[in-house]
Amino acid sequence: MELGLTFPLQRFLHVKTPAYGIEPDRRFCWDLHIISLNGCACLLAVHCYSRYTFTRYDVPPFQWADIPGLFRDGLLDSLTAAGFPQGQAEGYLGQAKTPQITRTHGRREVAFLNRAWEDVLALDLCLDTASQAQPLLDHAVNTKPSRCVGFEGLGPALDRIAAALKTGRDRAVEMEHL
Repeated sequence: MELGLTFPLQRFLHVKTPAYGIEPDRRFCWDLHIISLNGCACLLAVHCYSRYTFTRYDVPPFQWADIPGLFRDGLLDSLTAAGFPQGQAEGYLGQAKTPQITRTHGRREVAFLNRAWEDVLALDLCLDTASQAQPLLDHAVNTKPSRCVGFEGLGPALDRIAAALKTGRDRAVEMEHL
């Protein structure tokens, strides 16, 4: 799995510009950005393939030091809150291999990240300042029709991440029922 850091997040973390990613399957690529909500430093993570988005609110410094851990916890919280079984979310992370820090995954993907950021800001009435996990905000953003790299036309990211999360076993079971 590749975690692409935006330039603002690289500067915030005081890291050198990482290498470009080499993962050909965008289902295992995410771009990460730092945003401010209510004056607090927050993580914005956007799936390059589906534009599924989650936000971690008011991230403390020790969590920024472990970007892969912060991402993993945020993704698991977001997907389970969205109704995906914990095992399916963990299965996706298992398929994705060890997270690698890279540059963002291209101009088009960053353009979709910027749109997701705009949606988060427009829907900030859903923000729960008492929790780092943001299930209501995530749901509001991910059910709004949008465009993404992995699918044609408009559609909700929630439906698109569901398709991307299907494992080979899930696809085999589907084929048996046809």
